[in-house]
Amino acid sequence: MEKITSKHRMSLLILAILFFFRGFLYAEEKTVYLTLDEAITIALRDNADILLSKEQLEKAKAQIKEAKANLYPGVVLVSSFSDTRGLFNKDRSAISGNVSIKQLLYKGGQVISAIKIGQYYYEAEKAALDNKQLEIIFSVKNAYYNLLLAKHYSNLNRQILENSQRHFETMEKRYAYGEVSDVALQQMKANLAQVKAAYEESLNQVKTAQAAMNVLLSLKEEITVEAVGEFNYEKRDIALDMALLEALKEHPALKQLDAQVDIANQNVEIAKAQSRPTVLAGWDYYASNRLSTTGIRNQNDYNVLAITVSWPVFDGWLTKAKIEQAIAEVKKANLTQDKTKKALVFDIKQAYFALQTSLNKLSSAEEELKTYEDALISSEQKYRKGIISSLDLEDAKLRVAIARFNKAMADYEYLVARAKFDKATGGRIQ
Repeated sequence: MEKITSKHRMSLLILAILFFFRGFLYAEEKTVYLTLDEAITIALRDNADILLSKEQLEKAKAQIKEAKANLYPGVVLVSSFSDTRGLFNKDRSAISGNVSIKQLLYKGGQVISAIKIGQYYYEAEKAALDNKQLEIIFSVKNAYYNLLLAKHYSNLNRQILENSQRHFETMEKRYAYGEVSDVALQQMKANLAQVKAAYEESLNQVKTAQAAMNVLLSLKEEITVEAVGEFNYEKRDIALDMALLEALKEHPALKQLDAQVDIANQNVEIAKAQSRPTVLAGWDYYASNRLSTTGIRNQNDYNVLAITVSWPVFDGWLTKAKIEQAIAEVKKANLTQDKTKKALVFDIKQAYFALQTSLNKLSSAEEELKTYEDALISSEQKYRKGIISSLDLEDAKLRVAIARFNKAMADYEYLVARAKFDKATGGRIQ
């Protein structure tokens, strides 16, 4: 057995280091295979916009608690110790304590209005979260379909490139026999270069689509997303009138505006409450203990129960100005609500007509694909009989590949149109 020398040990060490770093690099690069439902689930869980909306919802819950705090009494405990020297004939020290309990009985309706505003604000934020989920679901679907289409496009360009290379190789052979001119060969070479560029561009489109998925799913840059499956769907019949009625009733954007209108109305009540009386009940207990250097102790304690009523008589028309501002906000909220409803109806109709158009394109693409597949069967039969060349058969296969891509494009347009329609109508939050 050959003895292992120090040179061999060094070589083994270098190989071990190379394998270690190779494994480290591959560990950093990771491909994630996702279905559409899995991608949507990850986005709704990890997307930054969704997380921000959830935090706003938690803030709204805390505001309700803050408003309700005025329903409960406030308790304040104060204790002090003082030591007085040089003022009296004898130095004195004192210990005192005070317990104060205050309970708001009435504040012109401000407390109840503040609680209602907190509840409406929570409803508005919940509707905003639902609306953000709709937007994220649509964005993920759109990005996922883009990724699928980009993969189809890159595969088609690869087949076109392979076919073009075979044609160029055939032309080179014919050129060698003098059957093709130099100009025709150069033109074919230029066309081949364009096909190569188109293929490289399609690969970049795949990378761009994958980067978009990473952003939506909040994934690290080194992770590559691969879409699992194809453009799978079931065609469905949609009644426009029913969709409009359902959207106007349940769409999160409209629910959010409804809550904002309610908030504006309660702000009017709060403004009016500025001119109403405030009633406060209070109980105070005081205790003190004075001690001089002679040892004489003086204890004193007492309590006070009081009802305090304050009523602003004149504030320079400040309340009147606040009421006018609040009423203006109500009108503004109502106008925004009406405007949004009209815009929503337009978006739904536009999405519906786009969906119908995509269905027509889909039927046309299906017929085109069937025609070229039948033509391919005929070409295969002719090839077996020796009527056409292998290159002619490859051309027939390429025409089918192009027709399949056109079908995939029609699938993509239909699914995106359907996703837009779902978003416009408020769809089901997944």
